[in-house]
Order: sequence, then C-alpha cells, then structure tokens
Amino acid sequence: MYESLKKPQELAIALDIGTTKVCAIAGTRNEYGKIEVLGLGAYKSEGVSRGVVSNIDKTVKAIREAISMAEKNAGCKFKLVHVGIAGQHIKSLHHHGLLVRHDANSEISETDVDKLIKDMYQLVLPPGDKILHVIPQEFTVDDEQDIVDPIGMSGVRLEANFHIITGQITASRNILRCVEKVGLDVADMTLEPIASSAAVLSEEEKEAGVALVDIGGGTTDITVFKDGIIRHTAVIPFGGNVITKDIQEGCTVMHDQAEKLKVKFGAALADEIIDNRIITIPGFKGRDPKEISEKNLAMIIQARVEEIFDYVLWEVTRSGFESKLIAGMVLTGGGSLLKHVNLLAQLHTGLPTRIGRPVDHLAHGYSASLASPIYSTAVGLLITAIDNKMMQKIEEEVEEDLGHQMHSDEVEHFETPEDRRGKWYNKIFSYTKEFFEATPDSEF
Repeated sequence: MYESLKKPQELAIALDIGTTKVCAIAGTRNEYGKIEVLGLGAYKSEGVSRGVVSNIDKTVKAIREAISMAEKNAGCKFKLVHVGIAGQHIKSLHHHGLLVRHDANSEISETDVDKLIKDMYQLVLPPGDKILHVIPQEFTVDDEQDIVDPIGMSGVRLEANFHIITGQITASRNILRCVEKVGLDVADMTLEPIASSAAVLSEEEKEAGVALVDIGGGTTDITVFKDGIIRHTAVIPFGGNVITKDIQEGCTVMHDQAEKLKVKFGAALADEIIDNRIITIPGFKGRDPKEISEKNLAMIIQARVEEIFDYVLWEVTRSGFESKLIAGMVLTGGGSLLKHVNLLAQLHTGLPTRIGRPVDHLAHGYSASLASPIYSTAVGLLITAIDNKMMQKIEEEVEEDLGHQMHSDEVEHFETPEDRRGKWYNKIFSYTKEFFEATPDSEF
C-alpha cells in the first residue's frame, strides 16, 4: 500500500503536532480526485501542552520519529511540510471592511476582493498576536446585501463582514523552530479545526449548518458552518487529558492505568452500562489489588464530558447559529472514541450527532488505522497541503504563460532607432502626399 511510485516533489506532506501524538502523513491526489496516502508515521507527543509547544527538544524528537516513519513508508525524503496550529491562544473576532471603487461601471474583480481581504491583515491586534486566517462571510455591493460572490457585479461601495482568526506569534514561532530543527521547511500553517472540517464534513452539512467538535488530548476545537462558510471558531482549553486526570484522582490510580481504563472500559453515559463489571487493577508491591466498577468509571467520565459539552453549547449559542444547525453536530478526534459519547452529546445539547471519520476523501485500499477519528486533523492537513500545492502550480503556470506572452510581445513590438526614424519619414511622406494630392477647393 505504501510503496511510493511518485517523485518526492509530487508528494504533499502534512504534520499534525498534537498534545498526545505527532503525526506525519504524505500523499497525493489520484486521477479520480481521491487522496492516496503513501506514507504515515505517528509518535507519542510529550513536549506539547494544550496544543502549544512547551518543550522544544521533546517535540523535535517526536517530529523526527514521525517523519522518519512516514519517509520509510513513502520511500523518499521529505523537505517541505504543511503544519497545523491549535491551542488555547487561538481567538476569533468579526470585522467589517469597506472598499470605495472609482469606476462604478467596471465589474468587481478578484483584485478588489483580494484588496479588501488584505486590508484586514492591517488590523491592530493586542501585542504578541498575529492574524492566521481571514474568512469572508457575506458581501454588500452598494445597497445589495447578503451577496456570497460579488465578482462580476457593478458598484461603487464594496463591503464585507469578515471572520478573523488570530494566534500568538510565539506559538507559531515555536512550531517553526521545532520543524526547522528537524531539517524541514514549512510551506504553510493552517488552523487545525479548519483542517479537520475538510476531512470529515460533507458540503451538504456545511451548507445546511453544522458544528464540528474535535475533542483532542489537550483542547476541544469548535468550528461552526452555515451556507458553506465558517461562521465561528473557538478553542476550549481542555480535552481527553482532563478526563484521564479525573479518573486518576477519582479511582486513585496511576496516570498510565487511568489512560488504559478510559480507552478500554470507558463510556460517556453511565445509564447505558448494564453489566456493571468489576475492573481489577494490580496494587503496588505487597498491597491488595484495586477494584473499580464500570458504572462508577462511566460516572466520572460523564461528569467531565458533560462539562465539555456545556462549553460547546455556550460557544454555539455565542455564534448566533444555535437554531440554524440543521445538520447538528459532528464529533471527531480521540475523545469521540469514547463509548456512547454521541448519545450523551445528543441528550445534552439537543443536536443530532454523528462521529466523523476521515475516510470520504481517501482512495480505495487505505490503511484501517486511518479510518480512526484521531487522524481527522492529519488527513485534513494533507488535503489542504495538496490543494495549496495544486493552486501554487496553477499560479506558476499562469505566470509562466504571461511571461512568455510578454516576451513574445516585446520581441514583436521592439523598435530599433532605425525603425522609429523610418516611421517618422513615412509619416512626413504621407502628410506631403495628402497635401499635394488634395482635391482643389471649388471656390478657387
């Protein structure tokens, strides 16, 4: 499956630096438009806390290991990677933009829209913050409102509402530093919730209105879509790791034991536990083993997961789209693997819920492990990386064609001093010829 028949420059490489794992994934799009994954590598992450790099050396080690595994699978060395960014420092705001056009008769072009978007990057932010993404919501041309695409229309005033996502400069610099220490270059940086949505949401869901909830190890990311546009983004500063910590304290066990209890026996809805088996954990040296009931374990988990969904519901309400999400909610990330978590989400929020798996865009014959929601962000980053690579290629081809055209025009219309002199003589000759050949006036 992973035998690479592609040249290294044809591959797109994505890097997901998460709280629990670092994942490197390489692939390309086949002739049917599906993603072929040619290399995959994942390694335990110990240098990232709540989505932000907290230990450079440990993160560098994890990236190196993950990249090494992916390179081995792909059969080639990587140079350029597309990286995801997340964490509790991510914030979003709304802003209104205005562009006054001088020529009311000419059509609104892509250049006008680009200028409006570029103006948003000039916004004054709190010290240490930078703009990551500027997402147009709807446009207004003169008095015509709620326009999705204004290109081709005529008007003097072009206005737009924007959803702007910001993050800390230090957080992105630390990611860049870690990647560069491994000997790689960063092609681009994408907000991870946006990447996850590319992997697990359908176009119909985005159009109808949907909330994507990515429950990761350190953070829970929320993205609200309506009419195919991102309307709201938010990051809740806790995820699966807090559930593990609750189990550790509630059952008085070691961290590793708590993680195993969560993964193997954990459930998000205590009422769904019927058998109520007793789980036995080995005690410390010379001490009796510890016994925990499955129902008690579920009650500890449920309390924390309900808190997460309280925050989710608050953010959805804050977006103003709580009554407009026809497609409900999609859960993804490692936290969505908890048993009955979709049932709890539905009961707690009142929104229809499903688990999102990143398989819709993958070519036939993908690895079974890639079907897990834990790889949603990585697959989404790969989709974004491939699309960006394709756009860059198209732009380069257009520039090359323009360059050739300009060159041929220059060759065609290049004038020597002799040509200019010849043109001047011809002009004088034609004027004198017209003078002498002019028809005499009848009055004379």
